Amino acid sequence: MKINRIPSVPLITCDPYFSLWSPADRLTGADTCHWTGDVKRVRGLAVIDGTAYRFMGMGEEPALEQSSLDLTPTSSRYIFEGAGIELSAVFTTPLLLEDPDLISRPCSYMDFSVRSLDGAEHTAELQISFDEEFCYHGTEHPEMNGGEHACPFGDAAFMMKQRRGPLSHSGDHLTIDWGTLYLAVPSGSGKVFYLEQEDRSLLRAVLPMKASADGPDSVTLVAAYDDDVSIMYFESAVRGYWARDGKTILTAIGEAIADHRSLLSRCSVFDDELTARARDIAGEDYALITALAYRQSIAAHKLIEDGDGNLIFLSKECFSNGCIGTVDITYPSAPLYLLYNPELVKGMMRPIFRFARMPVWPFDFAPHDVGRYPYATGQVYGVLAERTGKIGEDSVFPPYYQYPAGEEVYQLHRQMPVEESGNMLILCAAIAICEGNAEFSRPQMDILEKWVSYLLEFGEDPGEQLCTDDFAGHLAHNINLSAKAILGVYAYAILLEKLGRTNEASAYRRRAARMAESWEERAQCGDHTALTFGDRQGWSLKYNLVWDVLFGSDLFSKDLYRQELAWYQKMSNRYGAPLDSRKDYTKSDWILWCCAMAENREEIEALIHPIVRFLEETPDRCPFSDWFDTKTAEHYHFQNRTVQGALFMPLLRAAWEKDE
Repeated sequence: MKINRIPSVPLITCDPYFSLWSPADRLTGADTCHWTGDVKRVRGLAVIDGTAYRFMGMGEEPALEQSSLDLTPTSSRYIFEGAGIELSAVFTTPLLLEDPDLISRPCSYMDFSVRSLDGAEHTAELQISFDEEFCYHGTEHPEMNGGEHACPFGDAAFMMKQRRGPLSHSGDHLTIDWGTLYLAVPSGSGKVFYLEQEDRSLLRAVLPMKASADGPDSVTLVAAYDDDVSIMYFESAVRGYWARDGKTILTAIGEAIADHRSLLSRCSVFDDELTARARDIAGEDYALITALAYRQSIAAHKLIEDGDGNLIFLSKECFSNGCIGTVDITYPSAPLYLLYNPELVKGMMRPIFRFARMPVWPFDFAPHDVGRYPYATGQVYGVLAERTGKIGEDSVFPPYYQYPAGEEVYQLHRQMPVEESGNMLILCAAIAICEGNAEFSRPQMDILEKWVSYLLEFGEDPGEQLCTDDFAGHLAHNINLSAKAILGVYAYAILLEKLGRTNEASAYRRRAARMAESWEERAQCGDHTALTFGDRQGWSLKYNLVWDVLFGSDLFSKDLYRQELAWYQKMSNRYGAPLDSRKDYTKSDWILWCCAMAENREEIEALIHPIVRFLEETPDRCPFSDWFDTKTAEHYHFQNRTVQGALFMPLLRAAWEKDE
């Protein structure tokens, strides 16, 4: 679809470290950068009939005129015109979720084609340069090394720091400081080089082409990154899923080149299908939102395999705190993965179940995370100050998973008991619905019973405790958090039913129904529900209720949903309905969950359109933020977060209803 303006355009979207964006309306309007904003320069020159023109990145050369930008879920396509030719530059990362090998392969395509616009034949040579900045974090220039390979598939060049330590830091606003960058071209289509200049090193591709009126001349460039070691997963230093069985990066690049045509075709089919489904629900606005969210959400993860051969799909909590495998990041992001590959949701949950059984975790509720990226070595959220020592923004935390029982590591008041326990139970039930059985949850029923017991004791009217939306301060008697507890109890009943424990399932359903009846009575404030029980003041988006709709549990009345959706529209500002009555900011993920509770297209469109307006008018040039001001369009900290998988919730509801 044609794009007027988005804050930042995805170019390479492989994982949290190998990520490249253009933070400008035109590809020549700014240096390309990592999602953190750190500059990672890629420059593109088109030498037309001996004269150099710039089409990518900043520089002194005259720029070709950018005539259009198209965005699909898997690619970004620019068209340029000038000097008698048309140049197409397409950036594709083939993230097809049904294929774990493919989504873990750290290879991204840059496809170029030229054709004559004036009927004359023109020589054209494209020069694409990747700066050494890709191989390190910070601004100091380390000693670099590199070279070229002649491979069966064509030519490859590589670049890396001479001295590098895999997994040498851990944190949030960081880029990789180890590993090797590669550029590769198929045989006969050009050359790639490692170049050492006076002040820096480069990888450069030189791609000779001819622009004629007979048809386009096309070439392909593959950019790849071998991170050496991807994740410290408890006791094991693990490579990406793609590298199992000893596969090398050159093998992966060769596969990417061999698969090029078929993958672009598969991506095109997928893009068309997803775009059509989104349009059916809420038109062009929703198609744009899903297209921009798709690659961002997936590429905020790293896919690995555990010692038993299970998929482990670890998120990075980008521009929040850098945690890895965070439950309240998994929960909102899940609709995308439930829709296309529930096995990946299991991959997000397995590390949490594993850590929750370790002696160091003393609580009868779910953990928050399993570490700080790229170290999945035990929860770091809410650690006692004396346990952290001097942990800096890029320091590695101690391996808390090794600590014995009885060690006081975590501050109770900084945990999220109802939040994370409800999240895990609901996601288990969602997986069971997708798969038609509860076999994934069967081995975990003992620990899930502890978590549902916590919800029954403390969830109906939660005391003052953290939840995922405490940006404006902690709340006691949080009505939306109570809704999550109720749906968590019902989720446990779903699991019991699918495991054949029907009498127990009926008992938990009755308890959830009693809690919901009390909730609806105590939450009401006439034409909306309140923010907290007791004082019945304020209001909030009750996005957790969406699972009542998806589960078909009918715990809450239809009138409640009609009332809430009308209220959210009434309270909406230029850029959306606020998260709650305390502040003007909102969360796009939760607005889309509210959309999934709507019964007609008009309500969905009314809530979605302000988000598109935010994308078109925000002054901030960062990847799709989920947290922003509904009056100024300024974003709050968060960017490039996987939680934008939440924006697929209306599609998930439609898919589940179709399958009924």
